[in-house]
Amino acid sequence: MKSLFYLHDSSIFKKMMGAFLAALLPLMAITWMIIEQGSDHIRSEISESVLNTTKYYMDSLDKEADRISRYLPNYVMDKDLMEIATTGQDISSYERSRKILDIQRRLELMKNSSPFIKEAKAYIPLIERTILSNNYETYLDEPEFIAMQHNAKLYEEPFLYWQDRLFITMQYPLTTVKKPLYIVGVELSTSKIKETLSQIGGARGGQSVLLNLERGWVIESGTDPALLDQMKAFALEKREAKSDEGYETIIYNGKRLLTVYKYSSLWNSHSITCIPEEKVLGSLQMYQSLFWWACGLSVCIVLFFTYFLLRFIYRPLMKLVHSFRRVQQNRLEPIVIDRGADEFGYLYQAFNETVRSLKKLIEENYEQQIRNQRSELKRLQSQINPHFLYNCFFVLCRLIKSESQKEKAYQFCLYIGQYFQFITRNDEDDIPLELEAEHSRTYVEMQSICYGERIQALFEGDFPAIRVPRLILQPIIENAYKHALGNMLQPGELWVHTEQKGDVFSIIVEDNGQSVTDEQIELLRKKLRHSANWLEATTGMMNVHRRIQLRYGEEYGIVLSRSELGGLQVRMNLNAS
Repeated sequence: MKSLFYLHDSSIFKKMMGAFLAALLPLMAITWMIIEQGSDHIRSEISESVLNTTKYYMDSLDKEADRISRYLPNYVMDKDLMEIATTGQDISSYERSRKILDIQRRLELMKNSSPFIKEAKAYIPLIERTILSNNYETYLDEPEFIAMQHNAKLYEEPFLYWQDRLFITMQYPLTTVKKPLYIVGVELSTSKIKETLSQIGGARGGQSVLLNLERGWVIESGTDPALLDQMKAFALEKREAKSDEGYETIIYNGKRLLTVYKYSSLWNSHSITCIPEEKVLGSLQMYQSLFWWACGLSVCIVLFFTYFLLRFIYRPLMKLVHSFRRVQQNRLEPIVIDRGADEFGYLYQAFNETVRSLKKLIEENYEQQIRNQRSELKRLQSQINPHFLYNCFFVLCRLIKSESQKEKAYQFCLYIGQYFQFITRNDEDDIPLELEAEHSRTYVEMQSICYGERIQALFEGDFPAIRVPRLILQPIIENAYKHALGNMLQPGELWVHTEQKGDVFSIIVEDNGQSVTDEQIELLRKKLRHSANWLEATTGMMNVHRRIQLRYGEEYGIVLSRSELGGLQVRMNLNAS
């Protein structure tokens, strides 16, 4: 859920890629699921088929072995065989030969009774012969005779495994205390058993073994020795798990082998068949390969789609976004049009036309503001206070009449000349701050002559070498004399000082006037905040505040507060950079 919210606030490129992958990945996942389910189904069906085949052939082997075991006593109790085994050389050669031939015929019938019988034999130690079904001149193989005796059988199953040969035997007499008079045995055809095992999984390229873990004998159809060892370990695992039949997949040399097993209690052996899954699944693996090719093709399509989005949609869109950001930073730069007549080409053209129109409007508005600023400056210059002019001439006349004040009259004339020279200059809108401060000092000197020692004025601080609009400090000082200090009965104080914090340079004018109340200060603050809506023809702080904001921006201008001296504090914030 969080990822969806994150995608909601992400770029268009991420949203389009997310939508593309959201459509592609489920389709690929469904395809892979279908292939996997089909693979599992086919694997299960073939495993069941191989298991049924294994059951069929193992049942056939069990039935043949059981039938041979049940019919063997009939041959053991053969009269001719008993007579030869007990009389030996006591009968005539003719009679002995005739009986041996009869025994051979019966042994041949036994041999031909089952395709799994390789040879039927009768071991007769008295005449030192082993009678075979198809050979008259024979001798008694003593080691083989000893191996065929029942006292060598220490287990329940009817089979004897000796020198890679498999036998079913029965001796007479059945007791194992005495040496047997004779033994009738059947040698099973291991080649026929191998052929039977190969029919289980040979058609699918599989390998089968008949494995007796307790006796350690193995009949296998050409199995790799390393794989045979893994089959033995597999059979041991299944015997410990007491699992008689089933199928599962094992890994051999990095390959997956479908392994089907079946336990035969008669043979006390496991029949195990291993079939490579690539043979089992066949064409399905081809579909899996095609799926991976489709995945690779999908990756190529995603890469191509990504390149297409980046080249033809995302980059042009980001170019447009960056252009809008430049406009937000007041950088009205047109976009280089490198597109044809598509949608982005139209947007670029429309953006450039908008930028040109906006630039033109801004230039016209800026010029209008400049004209307004100059007009206000001219209006300020033209609005010389007549009362101040009258007072100046009145003071000058009084000084001239006094014989002791002629030097002061002379100095006062110079101040008046400097004052009106500065006021009436029209050649520059911005002047050095030091020149503005010098003009204000001249004004204060003139007021000091007018008011005498009653008002004390103090200038403190440095004035940096920056340019400021004309007539921003003197009108503030003039307001202090006019509204705060001029009508005071007690001594007045005027304090002009400076302060700088970062790029903000402040000129602070404070007085000790008592006529202004807190409500009046708050009203003046409100007027300053809405100075653009006040159209008063004033030469005071409202005019100065508006011109400073026009020059430096809305964050600069005049801030009012209560002075430490008790009167009004006017803080004039300028941009020092």
